[in-house]
Amino acid sequence: MLTTVSSDDVTISYQIQGEGKPSLVFVHGWGIDRSYWNAQLTYFAKKHHVVAIDLAGHGESAQNRKEWTMGAFGEDVVAVVKELALDQIILIGHSMAGFVILETARRIPDQTMGLIGVDTLIDFEIQYPEEQVNEWIDAFRVNFVHATTDYVRTLFPKNADPDLVEKTVSDTSSTSPKIGVGVLEGFFDYQKKELIRAVQEVKVPLVCINSDMHPTNIEVNRRYMSSFKLKLIKGVGHFPMVEDPETFNRFLEEAVEEFI
Repeated sequence: MLTTVSSDDVTISYQIQGEGKPSLVFVHGWGIDRSYWNAQLTYFAKKHHVVAIDLAGHGESAQNRKEWTMGAFGEDVVAVVKELALDQIILIGHSMAGFVILETARRIPDQTMGLIGVDTLIDFEIQYPEEQVNEWIDAFRVNFVHATTDYVRTLFPKNADPDLVEKTVSDTSSTSPKIGVGVLEGFFDYQKKELIRAVQEVKVPLVCINSDMHPTNIEVNRRYMSSFKLKLIKGVGHFPMVEDPETFNRFLEEAVEEFI
């Protein structure tokens, strides 16, 4: 494990493997950590320098952040890229980290060759009524473990590996409730106020490897980012990199090669 310090003095943990440009930078989603990329790190380290980051408040990174915003998480990734002096990167972000890699690319556009979202960014225009969002987040405020357990179970198909489901439920529900709720608030705030602006500002191509559990609105997304592409991975839920790593790695390798 290696560490660096983000722009707000929070210590960020990360790991590296392999050699070769461009570097692939893996960023996890809400409530999990960099270990969810293990099957990708082993595979892609054969050809590339790979980096996996624990965002602040997750995994082995520090928790002393005051505001859990997508921009602050973007700064975590920037801190690692600068620490390693990387000049050619492809950013890979799962779920919430689709927003995080957009924020990273806004900050270091010259180093960023492309973005790969993983079951994320399904509709740039999607908005939820504020009352609905508040009601949903309130359930996490009242009983974080119960709400998280119920929610995470919905992210897997019925035929999912029960051991994987239970591990993911355990990992996410072990998140500090204060941090977990704060990140959810930051996520919805970003979606409402910043997402459209971000995708219009980012000039590098974006490919999403998304599950078929929920439709991705390609037509809407291309209105804002003409380079948007979708690779659909079937029969999995919200965590395709661990549910079907073989198929996922093939799709990811295709996307990386397209950027190169």
